Amino acid sequence: MGIEFLQKLPTPEETRKMYPVPSHAARIKKERDEEIRKVFTGESDKFLVMIGPCSADNEEAVCDYVRRLVPVQEKIKDKVIIIPRIYTNKPRTTGEGYKGIMTQPDPEKKPDPLAGLIALRHMHIRAIEETGLTAADEMLYPENLRYVTDFLSYIAIGARSVENQQHRLVSSGIDVPVGMKNPTSGGFSVMLNSVYAAQKEHSFIYRDWEVKTDGNELAHAVLRGSVNKRGVSLPNYHYEDLQLLLELYNERELKNPACIVDANHSNSNKQFKEQIRIVKEVLHSRSCSEDIRKLVKGVMIESYIEEGCQGIHDHVYGKSITDPCLGWEDSEELLYEIAERC
Repeated sequence: MGIEFLQKLPTPEETRKMYPVPSHAARIKKERDEEIRKVFTGESDKFLVMIGPCSADNEEAVCDYVRRLVPVQEKIKDKVIIIPRIYTNKPRTTGEGYKGIMTQPDPEKKPDPLAGLIALRHMHIRAIEETGLTAADEMLYPENLRYVTDFLSYIAIGARSVENQQHRLVSSGIDVPVGMKNPTSGGFSVMLNSVYAAQKEHSFIYRDWEVKTDGNELAHAVLRGSVNKRGVSLPNYHYEDLQLLLELYNERELKNPACIVDANHSNSNKQFKEQIRIVKEVLHSRSCSEDIRKLVKGVMIESYIEEGCQGIHDHVYGKSITDPCLGWEDSEELLYEIAERC
């Protein structure tokens, strides 16, 4: 067999005992989870904004960024719920490159998953304690989910994972909203099949256990654009796309129809400045249709302290080492405009 087993890692339960979420942080999460849940069930008309770095590569810069969100959140709390992006796994299309802090806590050194598990828990917990904001992360590896579920308030399933059966089944046992992105091919039916699967009960094998799930009624669609066979990005955030998604939702037996629009990735063709225009168009579409306003619960924005991106060895503080991001000034201004237009 071509796999060399290097070291046995602590189980999620062991890791939680070694690096526990403090009781006051757990209370914050419980309160935030309920507030976010009400948005997806329609009990609250607040707008969700998942915003933050493409990848959380540096604890100091990430926590600095999240602290900057606090006074903004306080000013717009009546209309907007900010969910920081603290993404600790980074999917790589070719398998090469920086794979996130869980695998590689120091981007310039070799992978060290044990140190990565410690680093990501420390960073997430620190962010909650310093800001009172609980975060979003991506479930890239379903078997690793239990290392992080005690402090996350939102989980995303990426475009390359959404067709995977294990991602769908594990999502059905998650207690917080799970966003199913459309696949890179763009198929809405694939995405909604994932939502359907995640909302149902399942029995399956997970981490050497036979498990049963209750279903996740908060599973929902995330539009992130697509790529055609020629490699050209095709956006799917326009009014017509939202209307089509609504029609497809209405054809299916799905709970809490909801959509989040990812303003970057193939929707922006990774032109990070375009996120500003895209978010504004989404807000305009919501203002044109009450049905679409009820469907579109929020947006995802890639943002950091410094705009753009850099190489791993460039060492610009608060600048992405993966996909390019909006800078802080543009992000702050956009957050205030979102609140004004909601």
